[in-house]
Amino acid sequence: KRTLVTGCNGQLGHAIRAYAEAHDLQGFEYTDIDTFDFSDPTAYERFDWSLYGTIINAGAYTAVDKAETAEGRPVAWKANAAGPALLARVAKEHHITLVHISSDYVFDGTTEEHTESESFAPLGVYGQTKAAGDIAVANAPEHYILRSSWVIGEGHNFVKTMMNLSNRVADENDALDHVTVVDDQYGRLTFTKDMAEAIFHLLDTHAPYGTYNLTGSGAVRNWAEIAAAVFEQTNGNGDRVKPIATADYFANAKNPVSPRPVHSALDLTKIEQAGYTPADWETSLREYVARELGK
Repeated sequence: KRTLVTGCNGQLGHAIRAYAEAHDLQGFEYTDIDTFDFSDPTAYERFDWSLYGTIINAGAYTAVDKAETAEGRPVAWKANAAGPALLARVAKEHHITLVHISSDYVFDGTTEEHTESESFAPLGVYGQTKAAGDIAVANAPEHYILRSSWVIGEGHNFVKTMMNLSNRVADENDALDHVTVVDDQYGRLTFTKDMAEAIFHLLDTHAPYGTYNLTGSGAVRNWAEIAAAVFEQTNGNGDRVKPIATADYFANAKNPVSPRPVHSALDLTKIEQAGYTPADWETSLREYVARELGK
């Protein structure tokens, strides 16, 4: 049976395609919003769903601050809640396994480490839409929800931004002398390569359906610490990252800002018990930066 991948041009979509091609997996179809807008009920009519065994939903609206605006809010609800509900309905009707990606933003971040069974308590619009999507997807009996945090992949992301800023700070012709990064949000990075591996592990081993936390393993750090590590590896200028409180960082923001959970670390016991051992994210980060430096 075929596997349909949505959001194929996003960070995770790229990683899923890379995994499928590296392992010579057949029967994969890759779609993005232009070829299959899964939040549009009429878009489902052109598929013969009896041919599909799996849907991997890698499509989402992830602009957390823009989701707080009049323009962003309806788009976020459509992509993150209404769309997954339609996918869940078709999955349920046709006995399709639905894989969906969740976020640490479904929690308020008051607990230091979140288990899969913690109650939803999202702080902002993005988190609300993701929680609604999770609730909808859980209505499909054959579902895997992978909950991640702080995702890093091929596209535009925090690590690449910090590498660029490190280069600017190192450049004596550039006036930029240091950067400020928040030090009161704690978590672990998730690399899309590991997410793709974990998805295929759950599918291949027929793990029990349900929700699984999936991030890198290892120490819990704040964003300023991560930035300093990237600066240090890129140009040996980790000391040019200055920590700042989130409230101060956004104090003069002109546009709406989503509240951030303080604690984003996810408990990894369940996915480890399912036989998947997430890589240490600090090791993955060093490898990632080294790869980027080598390009």
